[in-house]
Amino acid sequence: MARYRVGLETRERILAATRRLLSEQGIEGVTLKAITAQARVGAGSFYNLFDSKDDAVFEVVRETIDAVDPDPAGAGTDTLADLVDAFVAFMTGSSPIARIYLQLAGRGLTDAAVAARVLRSHRRRVERFSDAWQREDPSLSEAEAELLAETMLAALTGLGMTALMDPRFDMRAHARRLLPEAAMVSGRG
Repeated sequence: MARYRVGLETRERILAATRRLLSEQGIEGVTLKAITAQARVGAGSFYNLFDSKDDAVFEVVRETIDAVDPDPAGAGTDTLADLVDAFVAFMTGSSPIARIYLQLAGRGLTDAAVAARVLRSHRRRVERFSDAWQREDPSLSEAEAELLAETMLAALTGLGMTALMDPRFDMRAHARRLLPEAAMVSGRG
């Protein structure tokens, strides 16, 4: 039991070091040497818990996304508004980590392993948004809900990129306009 606890503590020190490096120095400052030095662990201990530096970085990103998840149990209780708000919270409230996520997504263009991870995360997000669309509008087919989810996520990602580059940009106000009830109010629906 003590060995398990030590492993958990070591894992948390590694993630805390990775989080700190990402926030202070960006992805370029995250090296195995920097992580292990800040966490005060050897490379062997690191590799006992993570396969690579990217694994630690992706875990920090996942934890940050999970922290704003409106339905962490996946019980299907989240609404489109909840999901949009969570996306906005991640992009604007976790901006160093959101930047890293977008940088990793860009790396996926040339790194198949990174692309696979980013696409897996994207597919889960599409499922969540698609399910919420269908709960809010049961007349939608699965294919229609998925198309709406993909379109909404593309728009949110673009809005998020703008918010990360321009701190004056009100991402939340723009993101709320993507919701179906906003379309009805403005007469577009």
